[in-house]
Amino acid sequence: MFGFFSKRNKESKESLDRGISKTKEGLFAKFARALTSRSKVDDDFLDELEEILISADVGVETTLKIIDRIKARALADRYLDTEELQAMLREEIRGLLADAKVKNSAASEESKPYVILVVGVNGVGKTTTIGKLAYLLGQSGKKVYIGAADTFRAAAIDQLAVWAERAGATLIKQQMGADPASVAFDTLNAACANNADVVLVDTAGRLHNKVNLMQELAKIKRAMQKLNPNVPQEILLVLDASTGQNAYEQAKQFLQVTEINALALTKLDGTARGGVAIGISDQLQVPIKYIGIGEGVGDLQPFDKEAFVDSLFA
Repeated sequence: MFGFFSKRNKESKESLDRGISKTKEGLFAKFARALTSRSKVDDDFLDELEEILISADVGVETTLKIIDRIKARALADRYLDTEELQAMLREEIRGLLADAKVKNSAASEESKPYVILVVGVNGVGKTTTIGKLAYLLGQSGKKVYIGAADTFRAAAIDQLAVWAERAGATLIKQQMGADPASVAFDTLNAACANNADVVLVDTAGRLHNKVNLMQELAKIKRAMQKLNPNVPQEILLVLDASTGQNAYEQAKQFLQVTEINALALTKLDGTARGGVAIGISDQLQVPIKYIGIGEGVGDLQPFDKEAFVDSLFA
């Protein structure tokens, strides 16, 4: 995790517990029931565990990986009680989340301003995530500029204006239909002139025409690189956790269009499909950096895999 934020406190841990309660109830309540009448790991139990994990949108490939590892460990460790099996599952899930390494960014966090290009399809909560992230960064003492480079939708510019005001961030915008690359350039230029710490650049949420999207993102990057060849340091893909495996498919498509080195999972509080976080992290090997666990301006948290697993099993 980059060093923008201090370690989680008790309040954020309680928010996380509440935010993923539906996933916990849907996934691990079923898991607990499956364990109650078991004295060993057999094929019937593994079949039931597989069904539980898939129903939580962990994904088929990741589920089979977990099942194979549990089976191998149960045989090797001569599993006898439910507590040991729960510990095994906990360790395997933590390991899958830990395996996703942060891909090298173009420059270090110390290179100011740190530029985050935010991508994602319409409806996933991209605009609100930018606003919440601006607030989160502002609370940690960072000076934040936001670029309204999604000029395709007038509503996107208006929404960002509201969120920027809430977050205490500076919004740079042009009129609807303006060149997104021009907005991105102006934003970075103003941020540099005013010694800003972080720049968040919104982008159009279109994926139906991959060629156009790829060209647009490349143009935005080229425009900003005229000012600093090392930006953006981060390309953050926003995904809606409530869509389950559709979020995974969107991520795969965006990875075909541009290099993504961080993920934000929104709407975890409203879904029992939070297991998708495990599958996405494992299959795509792109780290989850933020999770959205509510509607409020403060309901975006840096993702902490240890806290996430602890909350699931608490």
